[in-house]
Amino acid sequence: MNRIPILIIFFSFLFILHTVNSLEAEAKSSLVTFLGKLSNNNGQLDPIWNSTSDPCLDLWRGVTCVTQTVKSINLTMFDLSGSFDATSLCNDQSLASSLSTLVLNGNRIGGDISDDIAKCRHLTHLQVSGNQISGIISGSLSMLNNLKRLDISYNKFSGNLPDLSRISGLTLFLAQYNKLTGNIPAFDFSNLEQFNVSYNDFSGPAPDTKGRFPDCYLGNLKLCGDQLANKCPPSNSNSENKKSKKFSKTRILMYSGYAVLAIVLIIFIIYKLLKRKKTEQKAADVNKVASIDDNIDKPIVASTDQYRTGETRSEVSFVSGDQSAMVSTSLVVLTSPETNGLRYEDLLRAPAELLGRGMHSSVYKIMLENGMVLVVKRVKNWSISSSEFKHRMQRLDQVRHPNVLSALAFYSSQQEKLLVYEYQQNGSLLRLLHGAEMGQAFDWSSRLGIAASIAEALAFMHEELSDDGIAHGNLKSSNIFLNKNMEPCISEYGLNMMKNNQGSSSSIVNKGSKGTTGVSSSSAFKADIYGFGVILLELLTGRLVQNDGVEELTSWVHSVVREEWTAEVFDKSLISEGASEARMVNLLQVAIKCVNSSPETRPTIKQVAVMINTLKEEEETSLISQA
Repeated sequence: MNRIPILIIFFSFLFILHTVNSLEAEAKSSLVTFLGKLSNNNGQLDPIWNSTSDPCLDLWRGVTCVTQTVKSINLTMFDLSGSFDATSLCNDQSLASSLSTLVLNGNRIGGDISDDIAKCRHLTHLQVSGNQISGIISGSLSMLNNLKRLDISYNKFSGNLPDLSRISGLTLFLAQYNKLTGNIPAFDFSNLEQFNVSYNDFSGPAPDTKGRFPDCYLGNLKLCGDQLANKCPPSNSNSENKKSKKFSKTRILMYSGYAVLAIVLIIFIIYKLLKRKKTEQKAADVNKVASIDDNIDKPIVASTDQYRTGETRSEVSFVSGDQSAMVSTSLVVLTSPETNGLRYEDLLRAPAELLGRGMHSSVYKIMLENGMVLVVKRVKNWSISSSEFKHRMQRLDQVRHPNVLSALAFYSSQQEKLLVYEYQQNGSLLRLLHGAEMGQAFDWSSRLGIAASIAEALAFMHEELSDDGIAHGNLKSSNIFLNKNMEPCISEYGLNMMKNNQGSSSSIVNKGSKGTTGVSSSSAFKADIYGFGVILLELLTGRLVQNDGVEELTSWVHSVVREEWTAEVFDKSLISEGASEARMVNLLQVAIKCVNSSPETRPTIKQVAVMINTLKEEEETSLISQA
């Protein structure tokens, strides 16, 4: 009789064990379905991702387990191009209750994020940056109460941004470079360590970040607020309150103001009458002198004309003699409030200092009478019509980015072109890297930040100007300047292509376009990737690239890496400061991809920006944890 309870317990245990194994099988099946829908560029899964193997025991690539449960899926840069299927992943109760990290950065995954994402309620990291995911962002994201890091940047999301304020522990939210519209909902900025919604199409008042994220709203032209150049209009109620408070003061001051104005007007009329009388007397005296000394005045006038045409001026002159008739109307001032009213004559009168000279161009530093310091680049014999040059300059002026140095004004004639820029007193990246007299260290975090800023700016310009076929054309460290905040600014964007039309292309363009015939617009974009890769190598190695030494630097790096002496590549100052060798190696791998001899195999600058920003986020997280 005692055997019956023992048998019942035994069969119950077998039933429970079978049930657990069935649940594990279902979880594995759901995971295989999710990975299968992601796929990669040739439609083949990783061979080990199948239902006959175990994701934990067989160590599936990209999958991390803890105590036989899937905790993390990290498929960064796996070249996946399928669709994001939250349903197959989160509808499985076993997976949904164990998964805490889902990272898919730097692929070409499409689809959208469905409401089922809310069932993965234990997610702390959801990062899908640098893909092609579109559609409206599901409001169910706000139900992920455990979320710490949410990165949806560099995708194609549209519509309104849901209210995420109920996620109290959110420390990172990145949504830049999407197509989001409407108002920006409230955020708890006291907890956020990183926040960026730049380059979308948001409108209305921008939430006050208390100055913590100065560039987080860039590129949203319809936003307004106290921290933006575009101020919000006052509401009717506020204006009425202000009027009622000031009404009594206005009435008191009004009549006294009338009296003061009348007195000033009388004094002004008397002054003008006296001045007119004095002017008429002077004019009479001058006419007398002119009639007597007419023969003496002529050589003085000739001398003045000769000075104005530049025939007797020093090397700092900007104009040749046959252009003096065009002086008053030829300078085109672009949309810059700093240079309103700037005239060609102002450039001629200003004292100039020669900064550098090339085969076809010279660069001058000038100081205007109002104290403004500008840089004027003078280029001779560009074989481009004035109308085409004007169209290109106006198109470039329409596409603005804070890390791209825009021209303030330009001048065009058949013989020469002038480009006017704001002077950058901190010099170029080339100077900072090689023998700068700056009196400051150039540490790893600063180099990584500069690389990320350049990549983001170049990605923005490539996307905005791809239809126009306008690439930079001559990207190098001497064309990267540092503003007053030591932030990088790309200079001379889109101007080298015009030089190439007359057969004077740069070494970067030639080497970056290796394997192509001519310098087409598509190969010019690929050449920009090559040039940026060389800049990354300079930042990592500290080595100087001079003249045609680009190929020498890339060959040396390849040879050292091939011999597995990777640590020998890096700048000794970075090693001595204790910079993360793992992140330096990762950035080196990005640089090597960029300088690949085959242009077709180089990544896009958007992919490069995502990879570098991922490294930057890791570096910032590491610094915060060490603080």
